[in-house]
Amino acid sequence: MNDWPDGYGRRVLASVDSTLSEAARIAPTLSGPEWVLALEQTAARGRRGRAWAMPVGNFAATLILPVSEPPATAALRSFVVSLALRDAFVAVSGQEDAFALKWPNDVLLRGGKVAGILLESASAGSTLSHLSIGIGVNLASAPAAKDVEVGAVPPVALRSALNITVSPQAFLDVLASAYARYETQFVTYGFAPIRTAWMANAARLGEVITARTAREEWVGTFREVDETGQLVLETAQGIRAIPAADVYF
Repeated sequence: MNDWPDGYGRRVLASVDSTLSEAARIAPTLSGPEWVLALEQTAARGRRGRAWAMPVGNFAATLILPVSEPPATAALRSFVVSLALRDAFVAVSGQEDAFALKWPNDVLLRGGKVAGILLESASAGSTLSHLSIGIGVNLASAPAAKDVEVGAVPPVALRSALNITVSPQAFLDVLASAYARYETQFVTYGFAPIRTAWMANAARLGEVITARTAREEWVGTFREVDETGQLVLETAQGIRAIPAADVYF
Protein backbone atom coordinates (compact mmCIF):
# COMPACT_ATOMS: atom_id res chain seq x y z
CA MET A 1 0.00 0.00 0.00
CA ASN A 2 2.95 2.37 -0.46
CA ASP A 3 1.13 4.14 -3.29
CA TRP A 4 -2.26 4.39 -1.59
CA PRO A 5 -3.63 7.86 -2.41
CA ASP A 6 -3.68 10.51 0.29
CA GLY A 7 -7.10 11.42 1.63
CA TYR A 8 -8.85 8.18 0.61
CA GLY A 9 -10.12 5.75 3.24
CA ARG A 10 -9.92 1.99 2.78
CA ARG A 11 -11.91 -0.79 4.43
CA VAL A 12 -11.96 -4.47 3.51
CA LEU A 13 -14.94 -6.62 4.52
CA ALA A 14 -14.90 -10.41 4.62
CA SER A 15 -18.57 -10.52 3.60
CA VAL A 16 -21.41 -8.06 2.98
CA ASP A 17 -24.73 -8.04 1.17
CA SER A 18 -23.49 -5.50 -1.38
CA THR A 19 -20.75 -2.90 -1.30
CA LEU A 20 -23.24 -0.43 -2.76
CA SER A 21 -25.67 -1.16 0.08
CA GLU A 22 -22.86 -0.79 2.61
CA ALA A 23 -21.90 2.51 0.97
CA ALA A 24 -25.43 3.83 1.42
CA ARG A 25 -25.33 2.89 5.10
CA ILE A 26 -21.99 4.50 5.94
CA ALA A 27 -21.90 7.48 3.56
CA PRO A 28 -23.54 9.90 6.06
CA THR A 29 -20.73 9.19 8.55
CA LEU A 30 -17.86 9.94 6.16
CA SER A 31 -16.02 13.23 5.75
CA GLY A 32 -13.96 12.17 2.73
CA PRO A 33 -13.80 9.57 -0.04
CA GLU A 34 -13.58 5.93 1.01
CA TRP A 35 -13.15 2.61 -0.74
CA VAL A 36 -15.14 -0.41 0.47
CA LEU A 37 -13.92 -3.79 -0.78
CA ALA A 38 -15.81 -7.03 -0.10
CA LEU A 39 -14.26 -10.47 -0.47
CA GLU A 40 -17.78 -11.89 -0.64
CA GLN A 41 -21.11 -10.34 -1.62
CA THR A 42 -24.37 -12.13 -0.83
CA ALA A 43 -26.75 -9.82 -2.71
CA ALA A 44 -24.72 -8.13 -5.45
CA ARG A 45 -26.54 -6.19 -8.15
CA GLY A 46 -25.80 -4.67 -11.52
CA ARG A 47 -27.41 -2.10 -13.78
CA ARG A 48 -31.20 -1.89 -13.94
CA GLY A 49 -31.50 -4.22 -10.95
CA ARG A 50 -29.85 -7.15 -12.68
CA ALA A 51 -28.09 -9.76 -10.56
CA TRP A 52 -24.30 -9.64 -10.52
CA ALA A 53 -22.36 -12.86 -10.00
CA MET A 54 -19.62 -12.69 -7.35
CA PRO A 55 -17.45 -15.84 -7.34
CA VAL A 56 -14.64 -16.05 -4.79
CA GLY A 57 -11.52 -14.27 -6.01
CA ASN A 58 -13.36 -11.66 -8.05
CA PHE A 59 -13.32 -7.95 -7.25
CA ALA A 60 -16.27 -6.09 -5.77
CA ALA A 61 -15.77 -2.59 -4.41
CA THR A 62 -17.52 0.73 -4.08
CA LEU A 63 -15.93 4.16 -3.89
CA ILE A 64 -17.96 6.55 -1.77
CA LEU A 65 -17.27 10.07 -2.98
CA PRO A 66 -18.68 13.13 -1.18
CA VAL A 67 -19.79 15.59 -3.87
CA SER A 68 -21.67 18.87 -4.06
CA GLU A 69 -22.48 19.24 -7.72
CA PRO A 70 -25.35 18.66 -10.15
CA PRO A 71 -26.20 15.02 -10.93
CA ALA A 72 -25.22 15.42 -14.59
CA THR A 73 -21.68 16.39 -13.59
CA ALA A 74 -21.35 13.61 -11.05
CA ALA A 75 -22.52 11.05 -13.63
CA LEU A 76 -19.45 11.79 -15.75
CA ARG A 77 -17.44 9.90 -13.13
CA SER A 78 -18.35 6.70 -14.99
CA PHE A 79 -15.79 7.81 -17.59
CA VAL A 80 -13.28 8.73 -14.87
CA VAL A 81 -13.46 5.30 -13.27
CA SER A 82 -13.43 3.56 -16.68
CA LEU A 83 -10.07 5.14 -17.42
CA ALA A 84 -8.77 4.24 -13.96
CA LEU A 85 -9.85 0.64 -14.46
CA ARG A 86 -8.09 0.43 -17.79
CA ASP A 87 -4.90 1.83 -16.27
CA ALA A 88 -5.13 -0.70 -13.44
CA PHE A 89 -5.57 -3.59 -15.88
CA VAL A 90 -2.61 -2.44 -17.96
CA ALA A 91 -0.50 -2.06 -14.80
CA VAL A 92 -1.16 -5.61 -13.58
CA SER A 93 -0.97 -7.25 -17.02
CA GLY A 94 1.51 -5.18 -19.00
CA GLN A 95 -0.77 -5.52 -22.03
CA GLU A 96 -1.66 -2.07 -23.32
CA ASP A 97 -3.69 -3.17 -26.33
CA ALA A 98 -5.83 -5.85 -24.67
CA PHE A 99 -8.35 -3.49 -23.06
CA ALA A 100 -11.03 -1.18 -24.44
CA LEU A 101 -13.86 0.91 -23.00
CA LYS A 102 -17.51 0.24 -23.84
CA TRP A 103 -20.07 3.01 -23.42
CA PRO A 104 -21.50 3.70 -20.96
CA ASN A 105 -19.66 1.82 -18.21
CA ASP A 106 -17.94 -1.46 -19.12
CA VAL A 107 -14.33 -2.47 -19.67
CA LEU A 108 -13.56 -5.07 -22.32
CA LEU A 109 -10.70 -7.54 -22.46
CA ARG A 110 -10.11 -8.82 -25.99
CA GLY A 111 -13.75 -8.11 -26.76
CA GLY A 112 -15.23 -9.74 -23.65
CA LYS A 113 -16.63 -7.93 -20.61
CA VAL A 114 -14.16 -8.02 -17.74
CA ALA A 115 -15.53 -5.19 -15.60
CA GLY A 116 -18.71 -3.22 -15.02
CA ILE A 117 -19.54 0.01 -13.22
CA LEU A 118 -22.71 1.13 -11.46
CA LEU A 119 -23.29 4.62 -10.07
CA GLU A 120 -25.76 5.40 -7.29
CA SER A 121 -26.25 8.71 -5.51
CA ALA A 122 -27.95 10.48 -2.64
CA SER A 123 -29.08 14.10 -2.84
CA ALA A 124 -29.41 17.07 -0.53
CA GLY A 125 -31.81 19.44 -2.24
CA SER A 126 -30.86 20.13 -5.85
CA THR A 127 -27.29 18.86 -5.51
CA LEU A 128 -25.81 15.53 -4.55
CA SER A 129 -24.41 14.78 -1.14
CA HIS A 130 -22.43 11.73 -2.19
CA LEU A 131 -21.84 9.43 -5.13
CA SER A 132 -21.27 5.69 -4.81
CA ILE A 133 -19.29 4.10 -7.64
CA GLY A 134 -19.75 0.33 -7.63
CA ILE A 135 -17.19 -1.74 -9.52
CA GLY A 136 -17.21 -5.44 -10.33
CA VAL A 137 -14.24 -7.15 -11.98
CA ASN A 138 -13.86 -10.73 -13.18
CA LEU A 139 -10.40 -11.28 -11.79
CA ALA A 140 -10.63 -15.01 -11.17
CA SER A 141 -13.67 -16.27 -13.09
CA ALA A 142 -16.51 -15.11 -15.33
CA PRO A 143 -20.24 -15.89 -15.28
CA ALA A 144 -21.47 -18.80 -17.38
CA ALA A 145 -22.90 -17.94 -20.79
CA LYS A 146 -26.37 -19.06 -19.68
CA ASP A 147 -26.36 -16.38 -16.98
CA VAL A 148 -25.78 -13.54 -19.43
CA GLU A 149 -28.45 -11.60 -21.30
CA VAL A 150 -28.96 -12.74 -24.89
CA GLY A 151 -26.94 -10.55 -27.25
CA ALA A 152 -24.78 -9.06 -24.53
CA VAL A 153 -20.99 -8.99 -24.71
CA PRO A 154 -19.73 -12.34 -23.41
CA PRO A 155 -17.99 -12.18 -20.02
CA VAL A 156 -14.31 -12.98 -19.62
CA ALA A 157 -11.96 -13.26 -16.66
CA LEU A 158 -8.48 -11.83 -16.30
CA ARG A 159 -7.06 -15.15 -15.07
CA SER A 160 -8.31 -17.31 -17.92
CA ALA A 161 -7.76 -14.76 -20.68
CA LEU A 162 -4.26 -13.63 -19.75
CA ASN A 163 -3.08 -16.27 -17.25
CA ILE A 164 -2.67 -13.56 -14.61
CA THR A 165 -3.70 -13.98 -10.98
CA VAL A 166 -4.30 -10.82 -8.95
CA SER A 167 -5.87 -10.66 -5.51
CA PRO A 168 -8.77 -8.24 -4.96
CA GLN A 169 -6.73 -6.35 -2.37
CA ALA A 170 -3.77 -5.91 -4.71
CA PHE A 171 -6.05 -4.79 -7.54
CA LEU A 172 -7.69 -2.23 -5.24
CA ASP A 173 -4.32 -0.69 -4.41
CA VAL A 174 -3.54 -0.16 -8.09
CA LEU A 175 -7.06 1.00 -8.98
CA ALA A 176 -7.31 3.49 -6.11
CA SER A 177 -4.06 5.15 -7.12
CA ALA A 178 -5.15 5.40 -10.76
CA TYR A 179 -8.56 6.74 -9.81
CA ALA A 180 -7.10 9.46 -7.60
CA ARG A 181 -5.02 10.74 -10.52
CA TYR A 182 -8.01 10.95 -12.85
CA GLU A 183 -10.26 12.45 -10.18
CA THR A 184 -7.76 15.26 -9.67
CA GLN A 185 -7.68 15.84 -13.42
CA PHE A 186 -11.48 15.87 -13.61
CA VAL A 187 -11.89 18.32 -10.74
CA THR A 188 -9.10 20.58 -12.03
CA TYR A 189 -9.73 20.60 -15.78
CA GLY A 190 -13.27 19.34 -16.23
CA PHE A 191 -14.56 16.62 -18.53
CA ALA A 192 -12.71 17.59 -21.73
CA PRO A 193 -9.41 15.72 -21.11
CA ILE A 194 -11.27 12.75 -19.63
CA ARG A 195 -13.46 12.61 -22.73
CA THR A 196 -10.42 12.76 -25.02
CA ALA A 197 -8.66 9.93 -23.18
CA TRP A 198 -11.82 7.82 -23.06
CA MET A 199 -12.42 8.24 -26.80
CA ALA A 200 -8.83 7.17 -27.51
CA ASN A 201 -9.65 3.82 -25.91
CA ALA A 202 -13.29 3.42 -27.01
CA ALA A 203 -14.50 0.08 -28.33
CA ARG A 204 -16.15 0.05 -31.78
CA LEU A 205 -15.64 3.74 -32.49
CA GLY A 206 -16.54 4.36 -36.14
CA GLU A 207 -18.43 1.06 -36.38
CA VAL A 208 -22.13 0.23 -36.50
CA ILE A 209 -23.61 -0.58 -33.10
CA THR A 210 -27.05 -0.87 -31.53
CA ALA A 211 -28.27 1.23 -28.58
CA ARG A 212 -31.37 -0.04 -26.84
CA THR A 213 -33.64 1.12 -24.03
CA ALA A 214 -36.78 -0.53 -22.70
CA ARG A 215 -38.84 1.32 -25.35
CA GLU A 216 -36.55 2.29 -28.23
CA GLU A 217 -33.69 0.99 -30.33
CA TRP A 218 -31.25 2.85 -32.55
CA VAL A 219 -28.74 1.39 -35.02
CA GLY A 220 -26.00 3.61 -36.32
CA THR A 221 -22.31 4.41 -36.58
CA PHE A 222 -20.67 5.27 -33.27
CA ARG A 223 -19.25 8.74 -33.93
CA GLU A 224 -18.28 10.02 -30.48
CA VAL A 225 -19.20 10.69 -26.90
CA ASP A 226 -20.24 14.32 -26.65
CA GLU A 227 -19.34 16.97 -24.08
CA THR A 228 -22.12 15.79 -21.77
CA GLY A 229 -21.23 12.09 -21.97
CA GLN A 230 -23.99 11.14 -24.41
CA LEU A 231 -23.46 8.48 -27.06
CA VAL A 232 -23.59 10.01 -30.54
CA LEU A 233 -24.79 7.77 -33.37
CA GLU A 234 -25.10 8.57 -37.06
CA THR A 235 -28.33 6.78 -37.96
CA ALA A 236 -30.39 6.55 -41.12
CA GLN A 237 -32.57 9.28 -39.60
CA GLY A 238 -29.65 11.56 -38.81
CA ILE A 239 -27.36 12.26 -35.88
CA ARG A 240 -28.77 11.17 -32.53
CA ALA A 241 -27.36 11.83 -29.05
CA ILE A 242 -28.40 9.16 -26.56
CA PRO A 243 -28.16 9.86 -22.81
CA ALA A 244 -28.69 6.31 -21.54
CA ALA A 245 -29.01 2.88 -23.18
CA ASP A 246 -27.55 -0.59 -23.36
CA VAL A 247 -25.15 -1.02 -26.26
CA TYR A 248 -24.89 -4.17 -28.38
CA PHE A 249 -22.28 -5.02 -31.01
